[in-house]
Amino acid sequence: MAQHVIRYRTTPAVPVSSVAADPQGLLARFDAIRIELEVPQDFPPEVTQEALTVAASVTLPERDETAVPFCTIDPPGSMDLDQALHIERAGDAYRVRYAIADVPAFVAPGGSIDTEARRRAVTIYAPDRRSPLHPPELSEGAASLLPGQVRPAFVWDLTLDADGDVAETGIALYRAQVRSVDRLDYDHVQQAVDAGTDDERLVLLKEVGEKRIALERKRGGASLPMPEQEVRQEGGDFTVSFRPPLAAEDWNAQISLMTGMAAATLMLRGGVGILRTMPPPDAGAVARFRRQSSGLGIEWPQGEPYGEFLRRLDRDNPQHLALIHEATALFRGASYTPFDGAAPEQPLHGAVAASYAHVTAPLRRLVDRFGLVVCAALAVKEPVPDWVREALPALPDLMRSGDHKAHAVDRACTDAVEAAVMVQHVGETFAASVVDADRQGQVVVQLTDPAIVERASGSAALGSQVRVRVDAAEVATSTVDLVIV
Repeated sequence: MAQHVIRYRTTPAVPVSSVAADPQGLLARFDAIRIELEVPQDFPPEVTQEALTVAASVTLPERDETAVPFCTIDPPGSMDLDQALHIERAGDAYRVRYAIADVPAFVAPGGSIDTEARRRAVTIYAPDRRSPLHPPELSEGAASLLPGQVRPAFVWDLTLDADGDVAETGIALYRAQVRSVDRLDYDHVQQAVDAGTDDERLVLLKEVGEKRIALERKRGGASLPMPEQEVRQEGGDFTVSFRPPLAAEDWNAQISLMTGMAAATLMLRGGVGILRTMPPPDAGAVARFRRQSSGLGIEWPQGEPYGEFLRRLDRDNPQHLALIHEATALFRGASYTPFDGAAPEQPLHGAVAASYAHVTAPLRRLVDRFGLVVCAALAVKEPVPDWVREALPALPDLMRSGDHKAHAVDRACTDAVEAAVMVQHVGETFAASVVDADRQGQVVVQLTDPAIVERASGSAALGSQVRVRVDAAEVATSTVDLVIV
């Protein structure tokens, strides 16, 4: 789990005061970051040509589910739409249909698109533009679940009981034609639910989402309430802020998690697949975290699971915020674990507190395409294709490389925007919270306004409130020099 969660958006969600100066300088810096980190740019001509050909000739599945009023829920302006959702009541229980873009219908194993996708591994987002995993002709066109368009999809058809749990025999997966009827964003969904919408899909998204959250807590799942630092482009300006979370995002995330858990169930039953794993925190890490909690004066009752304790932390409290940053040590070791035959010795994802697989974002994440094909075969008791089995061992390294590059771009671009914000404040002082410390005689501080997380020279107690002076800021190197005063 990354220490900083960074999202790039093109429309405002909350009032923002941290406006970056010199947007042209930032655009040049973003280009330099892409060059420094060797981010793939334009697609080779043969890849684009193959995408145009398959987009015009793809064969739709025989099964027709276009009468189901699916909707997509994504950040505003998104065009690479992987998932479409429909939820309905089934007596006192629920039926959830989750349509996932059928990327394998467009990508021939061993073809130009497949080869390039393995090189890229993930879509890489920057504040000004994205570097997609697949050619835009597919990722933002023929394969995307855009509203009003008939598309091939994998449909996860899940039967839930009254508590929101997936029934023992409640997992079905099939390929079908689908048509989304609404493209929604999180703000719209939240506002509609808060206003008492009669759209049953959204009413049930909240209902099922909350029940899934309750199940997550019951099984010991955990999430890190890290403040979400967000860079946005508004007209010609770039801004950075700490974005308050929306409940609608958690509800939607629970549907994806539930689907990933269903995928893991199919893989483990069938003896083949690739799981997203993370070991539970060891006793030493938990004991160390408990000592840190005590040192910051935050009571953690004996017997309370660490996941429940994390849920109670207040990111607006300096001591709590520091402890949230320290909690990243509990969320380490995430990896992809392929298997063909015996199940992995450690099949769990510690934060999910269950076995889990990535299968819901094939337009943006390479591994999902292979996981979907595995599950589609296992669901109807057919052999998993050889080209998938042969690829499984190589996927962890490909995904590790792609994720590392994506995270590096995230951080470097955000650092650049932070520097552009602080250029106009050199010589000024600001209130800050000490959230972490390193071994080079520096601490990590979080400023609220401007919305900055940076290292600062000097010493101060973890969780304390200090004032820092901005001694220098340079966009060209993405650096901000802060000193505790």
